Amino acid sequence: MSYLDRLHAGLEAIRANDRYRRIELRQVEHEIDFSSNDYLALATDRRVLMALKQATRVGSGGARLLGGRHREHSLLEEELAQWLGRERALVFSSGYHAAIGAIAVLARSVDCIYSDERNHASLIDGMRLARVPRTIFSHGEFPPETHRQAPALVVTESIFSMDGDTVDLGALVAELGDDDVLLVDEAHALGVIGPGGAGLACGIDDPRIVVMGTLSKALGAHGGFVAGPAVVIDALVNMARPFIFDTALPPALALAARVAVKIARSEEERRTRLHGTVRHLRAGLASLGFETIADPSPIVPVILGEERRALSIASTLAAARIVAPAIRPPTVAPGTSRLRLSLRSDHSTDHADILIEKLRACIAIS
Repeated sequence: MSYLDRLHAGLEAIRANDRYRRIELRQVEHEIDFSSNDYLALATDRRVLMALKQATRVGSGGARLLGGRHREHSLLEEELAQWLGRERALVFSSGYHAAIGAIAVLARSVDCIYSDERNHASLIDGMRLARVPRTIFSHGEFPPETHRQAPALVVTESIFSMDGDTVDLGALVAELGDDDVLLVDEAHALGVIGPGGAGLACGIDDPRIVVMGTLSKALGAHGGFVAGPAVVIDALVNMARPFIFDTALPPALALAARVAVKIARSEEERRTRLHGTVRHLRAGLASLGFETIADPSPIVPVILGEERRALSIASTLAAARIVAPAIRPPTVAPGTSRLRLSLRSDHSTDHADILIEKLRACIAIS
């Protein structure tokens, strides 16, 4: 049997479990799109687009420590650090690179890692690469200090990407030991919650906290970052392989992200509209019998159970020009296949009502 035959057999097993994925051609015209993480609708904001159009070159030219040094990277890092209330920040070419780089470097200063069981794959991959003993704790149930090894790196998201629930960061910080460090992934919180949209960790002034996030969700751009004490950033510059050996973010994208940060900080009405639509949609889902949470997250899961049912309902909605992707294992636990709805500030309550009525019809025949 050739390697092609073995790959084909693996794909057939995925198909048999209704877990096969393909990259679909998007037809965005006249669609109501609940798939995008562009929470503040900044990816199409004219000011962000204008910043990108000011580019005089495409690529950055190399790694940051070589020919990829550009003024826009430093300006963006200063803006991010100020927004988040941290000493310094460092930009990576993606959130995935930021996760892998930060965890590998922080793991050098600890004996073990504690990870929430629902952390994103980028965080999981970073912990695997760190080669430090790792303990996975039940979602939101961080073990008390008396039951843990120390010093430890604790890894969590602030808003979890599939369930849309938030972590109690204050309680988590209170459980840290003096020598522990907490890495908080604010990817889905940045721009959405916290003072000025600066995330859940904003306002918690504790050097044991290191924040990471992405520029590609609420900021509508691309790239990732880590923010925290100056010594952490210096260590990343000198030790983080995804920073040292990776081509730097194109400077035009850094400029666009910096413009997006300024908008996100100053235009509170975007968050107000977003949260209002989230509440409206959650109330509509509750009327259909779906369990909802009160968290102000823009991620609203509709748990449907088995893969086939989630695929069927997503397909029916797509035929009605509503994009609501079906999420299946291994992304989520078996038996919890779902529609993952991402709301944006340019969604209206009318959009939510259309979705609710289409869902009502789907459920009646499923």
